[in-house]
Amino acid sequence: MRRRTRHDEDQAEVNMTPMLDIVFILLIFFIVTATFLSEEGLDMRPPPDCGDECPPPPPDATVILVQVDEEDNVFVNQVRSDVDRVLSAVNRYRAEAPSSPVLITVSDEASHGVIVQIWDEMKANEVPVSLSRDDGNGG
Repeated sequence: MRRRTRHDEDQAEVNMTPMLDIVFILLIFFIVTATFLSEEGLDMRPPPDCGDECPPPPPDATVILVQVDEEDNVFVNQVRSDVDRVLSAVNRYRAEAPSSPVLITVSDEASHGVIVQIWDEMKANEVPVSLSRDDGNGG
């Protein structure tokens, strides 16, 4: 009978080069794609108080007030409206005064989804809009 002798050189080795190539390719892919991501957001800070230096609004531009309270009720110029119908209500007021801007006042407890939906509708239809926080002193 013939005996086999074990040689340490016959041990199987794992070639790590292809795995390292794949890791470097994935790393490069994620670095390149991460640099092209740009997220757009809303600036929720109120504008700074300009005092006496504020330019006066145009005489025919009456502000259309859109209010969102803490229970996500939406009012357009003190008239209750549905979130999906805010744009049509604003367009009715803008038919009388086309240069009227929209001021959205929101409660601190209002849902961000409602606010963003109204903001997006105004921006998509090129309605000048600004955002303000409701301080709760009347309304």
